[in-house]
Amino acid sequence: MEQKEAKKWFIKCITLLAAALFFIGLAVILVDPYFHYHKPYPFLSYRLHEERYTNDGISRHFDFDALITGTSMTQNFKPSEMDAYFGTHSVKEPFPGAGYKELAENLDRTLTRNPNVNTVLWTLDYNGLLRAGDWQQYESYPTYLYDENPFNDVSYLFNKSILYHGVLPNVLMTLTGAPSATMDEYSSWERETGLDQILNAYDRNNVNLNVPTSFGEEERQTVTDTITANITRIANKYPDTTFYIFYPPYSICYWDALNLKGTLERQLLAEQTATELLLECPNIKLYSFFDQYDIICNLDYYCDDAHYSAEINSLILKWISDDTGRITPKNYLEKIQEEREFFSNYDYESIYE
Repeated sequence: MEQKEAKKWFIKCITLLAAALFFIGLAVILVDPYFHYHKPYPFLSYRLHEERYTNDGISRHFDFDALITGTSMTQNFKPSEMDAYFGTHSVKEPFPGAGYKELAENLDRTLTRNPNVNTVLWTLDYNGLLRAGDWQQYESYPTYLYDENPFNDVSYLFNKSILYHGVLPNVLMTLTGAPSATMDEYSSWERETGLDQILNAYDRNNVNLNVPTSFGEEERQTVTDTITANITRIANKYPDTTFYIFYPPYSICYWDALNLKGTLERQLLAEQTATELLLECPNIKLYSFFDQYDIICNLDYYCDDAHYSAEINSLILKWISDDTGRITPKNYLEKIQEEREFFSNYDYESIYE
């Protein structure tokens, strides 16, 4: 008799467990906070967060013909402004802290799935030119969201973090009548700006001086391999897509650090090498805003030595739409020389007085 009761208890527990897993998985599929299975439902509210979980779902299921992508330098772009300037229907997929490889892999997946995407706005972080082409800052990714393998979706369907941080907040937003986050709001930030804020992160008295300063054949090959593997390869693979690629305008404090370290010339030669490679691709339109001195030297636009406020993202869109800052085979050497002269001779001490 006891054996029969134990068997019934065991079957009941297994049944309850299976039912619980079924309803949890069903909730994840229906709400789908990271859009792995479907586009957003109009009757649900979504908060749009955690870029490395969300971006691939945007690529899979959102309707768009233009893409804004890049590192944290792209977080404050507003797709609505891009659409107004370029006549597009765009989405934003930022990857804060990303290396070139991560951005290239995401672009490859996106453009393979969306052959109608004809415009890409892509930031080319200046400090990544001399990194290895496969450099990446993060070791773990939700790769189960990126591939086409249905079996590893168990990591999505039965994931406590997905349930607590994805499904439940969206349900609560819906029940309380909170609207979904907009694509303009997605990943954007507001921070205090100005010299005091920059100096919280940048100490010019403790700049690491133990860094390579020369630029030889080895460095040239590093830049060539990095750009070829991650930028021109993608541009050549999708010749019907126009890539608007730009060097973002870091603050004058960033250039101060290059001078203190003695790496300014090294960086300029890396830029020259990268620029020559990019200009070989007919579907790449390359822009540099290193000559926007009114912006670069006005620290009220920056929260640290590199990151600018949303106002600058808006200006970048306008500059590109007006073809301001365009780099061509005829002017790139002249522009690099202008950078060399300006940033070599700037009175950096005056910044801190």
